[in-house]
Amino acid sequence: MRGADVVTGVLSDFVGRGKYLRSMFGYLGWRAAAPDSPAALAAVSGLELLHAFALLQDDVMDRSQLRRGRPTVHVQLASWHRGQGMSGSADRFGESGAVLLGDLCLVWAEQAMRESGLPRAALDRGWPRYDEMRSELAVGQFADLLNEARRVPTLDEVMDVLRRKSGNYTVRRPLELGAAMAGAGPELLTALGDYGTMVGEAFQMRDDVLGVFGTDATGKTAGDDLAERKATSLVVLAREVAGPATRDTLDALLHGSDETDGPVDVAAARVAIESTGARRRIEELIATRVQGALRLVDGAVDGGLLGDDVAAVLRAMAVRCADRVS
Repeated sequence: MRGADVVTGVLSDFVGRGKYLRSMFGYLGWRAAAPDSPAALAAVSGLELLHAFALLQDDVMDRSQLRRGRPTVHVQLASWHRGQGMSGSADRFGESGAVLLGDLCLVWAEQAMRESGLPRAALDRGWPRYDEMRSELAVGQFADLLNEARRVPTLDEVMDVLRRKSGNYTVRRPLELGAAMAGAGPELLTALGDYGTMVGEAFQMRDDVLGVFGTDATGKTAGDDLAERKATSLVVLAREVAGPATRDTLDALLHGSDETDGPVDVAAARVAIESTGARRRIEELIATRVQGALRLVDGAVDGGLLGDDVAAVLRAMAVRCADRVS
């Protein structure tokens, strides 16, 4: 099989197994201010390629083995390299190939917008939002790397990364992008942005809970965040509220290494985190944000900013993002 065929198959399968949240929110933003449009749908579909770019490179940085229920792309490419009996490092080949595929997805995401068929005026309203989203994503990813290198990141630092790297670009920025392209006014853009911040934070905090207490149904290895020693909102909050003995356990989790300390004891780490009450507190924060988002939708309907049809979907999406199991 040719290398191009392998790459096409791997990438098509990877993108096809996504949740399509970003394109859904992008189109909801459009529909909040304009009627149905195949061109708008084509434009926001590119957000799935932007997300693929982020995931492909994030998995290389984190050395993740599973994504969306299957081996990560760099692992698949490395396996193909070995199967073909090629020379050189298979792991290096897989990582390099995944990074390049991510770069292609970044290019194709913009191309999907540019060639969507939307009028030039609509695209011109969207590009500043799109540029901001991409920049924020990259800055958030680098801030995440810094937090992992810090001895003890604070919860505020982790929450800032949560907003930049995932929350905003999952919900807020796609909503604003779609609405801006549709010609939404400032009041609607503000309402959608505030809703997006709350739902995006709830989405990522749920992801952090699943990264510790989730099962293989998440599509990733159970306890993946613990195994990778990630300083997520749940882990950092647990450390901040823990007693001295449990804090020492969590410090060893965050700052140890598999080479010197052996693999993380995921079961013991879960017990330590649960004992602090941090999971209950994160659940409360998630619920608070969802309720705030629902109130914003109700207010936008009462104020004549949102129609009932779009509002109903926004309410359902807020709950879906917070209550998911994968």
